[in-house]
Amino acid sequence: MPSQDTPRDASAAAGDGPGADTGTTSGGATPTGAGATSGGATPTGAGATNGGATPTGAGATNGTPTGAGRRKKSASASGTGRRSGSPVGTGRRSRTVAAGFLLPALVLLGALVVYPIGYSVQRSFFDSSGSSFVGLDNYLALVTDDSLRTAARNNVVWLVFAPVVATALGLIFAVLTERVRWGTAFKLVVFMPMAISMLAAGIIFRLVYEQDPDRGVANAVWVGVHDTFAESSGFPRARPLPVHPLEAAGGGAFVTKEPVRAGQPVRLPLIGVAPGRMPEEARPARAPETVQGTPDTITGTAWLDFTRGGGGRQNAVDPAERGLAGLRIEAVRDGTVVARTTAAADGSFTLPADRADGAVLRLPASNFREQYNGVEWLGPRLVTPAVIGAYVWMWAGFAMVLIGAGLAAVPRELLEAARVDGANEWQVFRRITVPLLAPVLAVVLVTLMINVLKVFDLVFVIAPGSAQDDANVLALQLYRSSFGTDADLGIGSAIAVLLLLLVVPVMVLNIRRLRREARR
Repeated sequence: MPSQDTPRDASAAAGDGPGADTGTTSGGATPTGAGATSGGATPTGAGATNGGATPTGAGATNGTPTGAGRRKKSASASGTGRRSGSPVGTGRRSRTVAAGFLLPALVLLGALVVYPIGYSVQRSFFDSSGSSFVGLDNYLALVTDDSLRTAARNNVVWLVFAPVVATALGLIFAVLTERVRWGTAFKLVVFMPMAISMLAAGIIFRLVYEQDPDRGVANAVWVGVHDTFAESSGFPRARPLPVHPLEAAGGGAFVTKEPVRAGQPVRLPLIGVAPGRMPEEARPARAPETVQGTPDTITGTAWLDFTRGGGGRQNAVDPAERGLAGLRIEAVRDGTVVARTTAAADGSFTLPADRADGAVLRLPASNFREQYNGVEWLGPRLVTPAVIGAYVWMWAGFAMVLIGAGLAAVPRELLEAARVDGANEWQVFRRITVPLLAPVLAVVLVTLMINVLKVFDLVFVIAPGSAQDDANVLALQLYRSSFGTDADLGIGSAIAVLLLLLVVPVMVLNIRRLRREARR
């Protein structure tokens, strides 16, 4: 029978306390062995792990730690406390270093952005001299002044059309250049205007929009297309002398002073045509009396009644004078055209007497209208669209590059899947490509909107002085009000504040959109 006394092993001398029996595993008495694992009494062995009482051994893991366990915990806690102070100091030093690096930028930002904004707001409440407080009078002037209303209206036109057109062209270029092998070269050419300053671009387009077709590229092309489909005038500025048998009929036409009769040669002399502008097929004029005809015809001659060097006779055909080849002639009776003809190379013409006898001959205005000089691009009506065209030429490449970068990230699997499902290219573009590019398109559109609100250089350089009032925008009006002939810094500051208020909502919208994209 096992004894109720506390078992002891001879090897207990190696334990921490008296009687450390290594083999005891159970019993009602207090086990003190190093390997005690259970029992109702208090285990005190070095390896005690369980028990309802408080373990006091060096390796106790449950219950309230004492002895060596308490010392380990205390040491651990004190070590942790010492280490926790180091990151706090490091964080403070990091923030100090970051603030040191940011300080120059913040100083520049305050000096170049914050201070000018604050000063402009303050200055907008004072008069032109800056000495008298006028309250909101400068802002009220923005509403009542005609030039400012024109500038605001033109800014709306810019805001609506310029960003949309530039973004649309950029989208088209980006999509189409993906389908050609020389797409990179095309992108380079389209993007190249971005390397040109606004001033240089303005000078270029000032020449492009020149009214003279011999100098302006736009009108050279336009006149060429026009003259291809419309008959041009052969004798601009031609006119009769008072002694000639012709008189003005209104609308630029000329008529004979007397009705014509069969058998009576008709003379139609004109002046005012430069010899160098005469038709190439023109030949020396034939005298009206020598024009061959029949008794039932009316004959005559139309010629340039001018002799180089002088000495010619009026109303008479001189040897050096040439016929007005191609001149259109009409016989008019009671306001109705009864016959038509065209002068030959020598100026001679014939009309049927049964219809033209007793009628007056009319030279229609189409013979004499000014030569078509193209479109007045820089006139009051077209100057704003012309300047917007120059802006689009510059910024379409910017839009194309950004949209092209977004297009490269579009999953090709979606496009191919749509084509496999039977979608044509237009449906793929409209229903897949454009929706996937919507974030990029929004970035481009908002960026260009902010940019056009500040446009100044192109308008100032391209628009001539006579049309600058019609092409006026807020940024140009700001410059003219602040530094023009009648400078008023109060009005100029008010315009600057207005521009700021117009730009801020667009910037806020863009920032919110960027944050939403970042959260995704």
